[in-house]
Amino acid sequence: MNIRGEKISDYLEIAQVHDLAFRRKNEGWLVAGLRATGRFIPKLSLVAEEQDRIFGHILFYPVWIINPTQSFPTLSLAPMAVLPSYQKRGIGSLLMQKGIKEAARTDFNSVIVLGHPDFYKKFGFEKASRWNIRLPFEAPEEAFLALELKKDALTRASGVVQYPDAFKRV
Repeated sequence: MNIRGEKISDYLEIAQVHDLAFRRKNEGWLVAGLRATGRFIPKLSLVAEEQDRIFGHILFYPVWIINPTQSFPTLSLAPMAVLPSYQKRGIGSLLMQKGIKEAARTDFNSVIVLGHPDFYKKFGFEKASRWNIRLPFEAPEEAFLALELKKDALTRASGVVQYPDAFKRV
């Protein structure tokens, strides 16, 4: 298995991975929508492949945490998917490990995610509420998590996450 940055020739296969993993097209549309923005970072969109077949994908995308006096850049982990026939084999964990390493090599200091707490806590994510970081919509507090890529990166980063419009389709 190889984990690498996406290529333009991967786009259709990445969309299919998301469509099959989530049993709907929203996440595939999200990836395409985020690519169309000026803030998309290709090296933070990774695929898992074997014998030239893509079976997993993870994307980190820049967003802002905003409060009345300041704004803080962060990365949003979304979406991540593994083909159903490849799930429960540790591929998501490998994508996470490689993705976090790549994210740590950027100028971004943190990552947020809305997802399964038991999975993400294995990688050091904690409740975002610890830093008074909130979502702009309703979601279970335990499912909204944050990770500091650099020590104390979120100490002053309280506020509401501002997502791009592409996230509204999900």
